[in-house]
Amino acid sequence: MAPRPPMGWNSWNSFAGTITEAQALETAAIMRDKLLPSGYDIFTVDIQWYEPEASSYTYNANPIPALDAHGRLVPAPNRFPSAAKGQGFAPLAAKVHAMGLKFGIHVMRGIARHAVKQNLPVLGTAYRARDIADTSSICSWNPDMYGVDMTKPGAQEYYDGLFRLYASWGVDFVKMDDMSRPYDAHAPEIEAAARAIARCGRPMMLSLSPGETPVLRGEHVRRHAQMWRISDDFWDEWAQLEAQFTRLENWTPYRGPGSWPDADMLPMGRLALGERNTRFTPDEQRTLMTLWSIARSPLIMGGDLRHLDDATLALLTNPEVLAVNQRSTGNAPHFLEDGIRAWSAWGEDGKGRYLALFNTGDKPRDVTVPLRTVGMAGPAKLRDLWQRRDLAPVRDSVITHLAAHAGVLFRLDGMG
Repeated sequence: MAPRPPMGWNSWNSFAGTITEAQALETAAIMRDKLLPSGYDIFTVDIQWYEPEASSYTYNANPIPALDAHGRLVPAPNRFPSAAKGQGFAPLAAKVHAMGLKFGIHVMRGIARHAVKQNLPVLGTAYRARDIADTSSICSWNPDMYGVDMTKPGAQEYYDGLFRLYASWGVDFVKMDDMSRPYDAHAPEIEAAARAIARCGRPMMLSLSPGETPVLRGEHVRRHAQMWRISDDFWDEWAQLEAQFTRLENWTPYRGPGSWPDADMLPMGRLALGERNTRFTPDEQRTLMTLWSIARSPLIMGGDLRHLDDATLALLTNPEVLAVNQRSTGNAPHFLEDGIRAWSAWGEDGKGRYLALFNTGDKPRDVTVPLRTVGMAGPAKLRDLWQRRDLAPVRDSVITHLAAHAGVLFRLDGMG
């Protein structure tokens, strides 16, 4: 389902839970024009699309979500008018598909508390919401749902009906939240969602959120999902970016086609309901894109595309950098010295060698990397992928100067 790291846009960083149909269509059109040519093709409506009163990053304590007769969440018609008369997201998805994009939605683990309160019937069964709900299993940060007790009759049928509904809407990508933490407690519902997707009649990528997904559960998660979060929500703070280095290093054994550890969305450009621009410096933004690319994390832009500036667009669409994310192999970290991080990878053809270097310290550093450290012998051609220009060939080592929090990305090609 995901032979290469998924690329796209998600509404959370810029709209919280408030996005409307008009805003979604406006954003999708910009994505089609600006990002789709570079491969960003998954357009995702994040949390609370079923909540008529959603207004910020704070959740309503006692929400009354839009539901169908079987307790399944549906788009709030005051925000998504085309969802009226039982059409759900089908009309919006059709318009997104017509732009050449895939359509994604965010969903929460479990069954709506409001459906349990009303004790609505589970589609295709003799059971009702209270028969399958685990009212002791609740999300610590969102009040919308109860967990589903997968030992109960009707539980799998509930999830099957849920994903058949998404398939009927034309959904291509599901970001399923409150899943990866605590992982073992939620593993039965992870498995249930994967089974439901296999039965729904439509190919659908599954992305699990939030993290930190335990590395020891890597074999299990890669069997059931195409991508999974390795951290809690990632925002534009240097300490959070620095922490992602170790997490991405630790997930190296589980990275590969159909199996992508997810370092979370790219909080760049205009963020937080338009209140501010990213707090990352230009060097930190380049470090972010370099790390996500060399570690082959999914690339999901989070900033408001209606305010997409040229500098951010250039960072997102550099073709030589994106080639590392999409078409490299053997991606792995190297340990050189404190404050310096290094990764290397092979080009997809097995010839060129990619080298990413980072200074996570607060002072400028000169860095020397012997070619043998990354499995090469000199001499070698050297190309700066961010500058998109060739540098002087190197004989034995790559030598570069890095500002604080800065990163570089090179390609080495042997001259022998």
